[in-house]
Amino acid sequence: MNGKRIYRFGADCTEGRAEWKALLGGKGANLAEMARIGIPVPPGFTITTENCVEYMESGRLPEGLMEEVREQVAWLEEVTDKHFGSGTPPLLVSVRSGAQSSMPGMMDTVLNLGLSDNNLQGLATCVGSQRFALDTYRRLISMFGNVVLGVPGEMFEAALAMARSQHAADHGVGDDHDRETLTRLIPDSRLTERDLASVVDRFRDIIRRQTGSEFPANPMEQLQSSIEAVFRSWSNPRAQVYREIHGIPDSWGTAVNIQTMVYGNLGSGSATGVAFTRDPSSGARRFFGEWLPNAQGEDVVAGIRTPHPLAPEEPATGASLAEIMPERFAELQGIRNTLEKHFRDMQDLEFTIEAGHLYLLQTRNGKRSARAAVRIAVEMVDEGLLQPAEAIQRIDASRLEELLFPSIDPATTEQPIASGLPASPGAASGIIALDAGEAESLAGTGEAVILVRSETSPEDLHGMKAARGILTVRGGATSHAAVVARGMGRPCIAGCASLAIDPAAGTVSAHAPDGSVIITLKRGERIT
Repeated sequence: MNGKRIYRFGADCTEGRAEWKALLGGKGANLAEMARIGIPVPPGFTITTENCVEYMESGRLPEGLMEEVREQVAWLEEVTDKHFGSGTPPLLVSVRSGAQSSMPGMMDTVLNLGLSDNNLQGLATCVGSQRFALDTYRRLISMFGNVVLGVPGEMFEAALAMARSQHAADHGVGDDHDRETLTRLIPDSRLTERDLASVVDRFRDIIRRQTGSEFPANPMEQLQSSIEAVFRSWSNPRAQVYREIHGIPDSWGTAVNIQTMVYGNLGSGSATGVAFTRDPSSGARRFFGEWLPNAQGEDVVAGIRTPHPLAPEEPATGASLAEIMPERFAELQGIRNTLEKHFRDMQDLEFTIEAGHLYLLQTRNGKRSARAAVRIAVEMVDEGLLQPAEAIQRIDASRLEELLFPSIDPATTEQPIASGLPASPGAASGIIALDAGEAESLAGTGEAVILVRSETSPEDLHGMKAARGILTVRGGATSHAAVVARGMGRPCIAGCASLAIDPAAGTVSAHAPDGSVIITLKRGERIT
């Protein structure tokens, strides 16, 4: 290493390597490695972990760092032929964390950064859609407001629910539904240009009322604040709990990856998804993953929508990527094979298809169940990817007890009240808890608890740790709940769409396909 603070990655200028995870974090090192071997990666740059360590010690950004960041942004403008701030087309970037060891969802991310009133119309003109520009803007305002300015995310969700309710009233859907039902009846894709313009105004007003200031129009101000927010997120409570669970040193710090935005929500030829080169639950050698058409990546991993399968044989709802975009699926299959052979391990990758062009946004060694770890290790030896000694070292001995996890007796005559996606293996019984704090409190009294949520977020980590099992209404096998549950050895069912949770009443209802209620359970009742 030569003391550099920032390393570029992209097709024409890649400075990092996969081995430099301590300096570039896992995400930054692997982005550089993918670019180096010819995988299509949007260009960007990584601010090293050493800067985070210095920030944690001094409480401010290292002297001269932002001047170097401005130089790298100018380089991005040159290689993309876009403009950061004003001008058409505008350069928008993502700002993401990336520790040496994967910590999925524990630290902060800001997407669509660089957008403001000054270049909103430039984005609309560039892509030919005012609606897309407004949708991108409201995503930035809410994410920046929550992550950087500390405005509670529930305030933006409530404002979005108001827009859905108004849309429902305007279009004769009926506006007296609960928020869960409205979200299902009127997904983001149904909101009109008029709806989104109203949402943007409401979001900006929330920031004005909560902070006493306007949403920042200066893109460099947005960028500096976001870099500091990502550094701060290394020390947030959920990240600290995760490091304690997984034995990750507090002294490592996180890198910051600043990358050109690509969009999976540009219409019917666009999509986003998450994939594993092998099945993370069973270890089977099959391409396993999920995708959403016309969506951004956070929509998949956050679990707010239940995604479709990559391949037709997967146990999920909706048309597969192989059926809808066969050429992009074939290209993705080729990248899958390249990455697994190159890294010699099962990979967890994120991808975006923007107007028919495939891009890889991340690859990392995938989290897997203990059963899958054993099978993958054995089969990679058979395939010549690993030597036996290497394969043995890949298996965490402390997790082998998971092979003895309980399962439901296949001879049982009990009938299930609902079904979802098999996100993490095992079986569990316990009493229903509807929020993380409740799960942690009940578990502290010795109760076995099942955490039941619409979807989980990183803020639920303490409750997930305390629970015997996790059940979510939305999300899929690559959602936050699924990935974290597998890493913790907790059984998890995701995307159990026939359930409806009423937090105020403290109930969970299972519905038949015609919408009628099969059974209503109360918090504290026992389920398996």
